[in-house]
Amino acid sequence: MNVSLYQAASALNANSQWLDVISENLGATSVRGFRKQSLTTDAMQAGLVPTGSDSSGAPQYFTLPAPDIKTSFQPGQMDYTGDDKNAGIVGQGFFEVKLPNGTTAVTRDGEFAVNLKGQLTTKEGYLVQGKNGPIQLDIHSQTPISISADGQVSQGEETHGSLNLVDYENPQLLTPTNGVYFLANNPALVSQPASGTVQQGCVESSNANPMSEMASMMTAMRTFEANQHVVQIQDERLGKVISELGGSS
Repeated sequence: MNVSLYQAASALNANSQWLDVISENLGATSVRGFRKQSLTTDAMQAGLVPTGSDSSGAPQYFTLPAPDIKTSFQPGQMDYTGDDKNAGIVGQGFFEVKLPNGTTAVTRDGEFAVNLKGQLTTKEGYLVQGKNGPIQLDIHSQTPISISADGQVSQGEETHGSLNLVDYENPQLLTPTNGVYFLANNPALVSQPASGTVQQGCVESSNANPMSEMASMMTAMRTFEANQHVVQIQDERLGKVISELGGSS
């Protein structure tokens, strides 16, 4: 078996996926609350058969590590908007929202609005969840909305609910839907109260940096080209071996 050829092919596949991830990150650098993704691959020492190989005579196969895509939950920059309906989380935690299909999702995007029923929603129209359900505001009141550091939503002296901030011990187990919303459908996930605080009139930007992503794209493209060259060299070497062995008979 030509291990170098398989390794180069595996690297080409990984680099192709890496470029896809970088392209998605670049396209979402202006999307508020977006969490960038990164691709990781375990290292493998060339020429080694899998651990646990025995002497039974059974064929042993080389195993190449598969790339793994992870989400970065590093906070993005907090942008001031001045909109009293907007809120950002300083520290750890997520806002809870209700999707149209009834599923609960979490997000860091606090660019909220108020619908015609007076309910606090995301910009897509998803209901923002309070500790006791959706947050119902008085649409006839001219009093500005106030959101405290602990998430309490008020209009003047009247409290209309409190934002339900949640967190998870291992957020990597969350299932991303579009980079902004995440589903906690893994049985191993257990929600807990968030330690972060709410900052009114601000929204968190994407944590994907365009300059960093462009640098990663250049690295990925050069690595892709290098592995293409390895495949070409190995292909030529195999062709030469076959030609010479065939000629010697």
